Amino acid sequence: MILVKPASQYLSSYVAALERGWSPDNIRDEAGTEELAAIRESPEAFLGSLDDPEARGGPIRLLDGSFAQRLPGFRRWMWDGEFCGSIGFRWAPGTAALPATCPGHIGYGVVPWKRGRGYATEALAQMLPLACERGLPYVDITTEVDNVASQRVAIANGGVVVERFRQLPVHGSADVFRFRIDLGVDADRG
Repeated sequence: MILVKPASQYLSSYVAALERGWSPDNIRDEAGTEELAAIRESPEAFLGSLDDPEARGGPIRLLDGSFAQRLPGFRRWMWDGEFCGSIGFRWAPGTAALPATCPGHIGYGVVPWKRGRGYATEALAQMLPLACERGLPYVDITTEVDNVASQRVAIANGGVVVERFRQLPVHGSADVFRFRIDLGVDADRG
């Protein structure tokens, strides 16, 4: 499994996953339907929206229908000859801290028919050097307290629980752990 930058040669496999009911958002199932509509409208614009290190895209819609300012970020797709899942990285320029509307730097999801193969663990391992390039001293990942599989992914990549808390209602009000992964970057350099 490798990470690939979303591109036209991978798009039909991504569409097939969306059509099977997979959603790139673990809270908003309708995100899959919204992405299918965006792809049908303009595949090029959709693909371009997944790589936005300057945060030029519009605001992000939250679970309650409100909107939050977009952070710089990008997505990569997990690929083993077909689409396997997605991992995204976002950051706030000039700081490792994130606004309350963004629970973590990295989020990931594997399609159900590819789970249990270690793809999320490997995707996170491949994403960490890309996060390191942004000069962050650490990244935070949140997982629901009952999502043991996701917790194993964070732990396998050096994640340590730094807190347990209840998410904001705009993120589903779930009880979550915040894992922190030290990137070994001097904060003064970034």
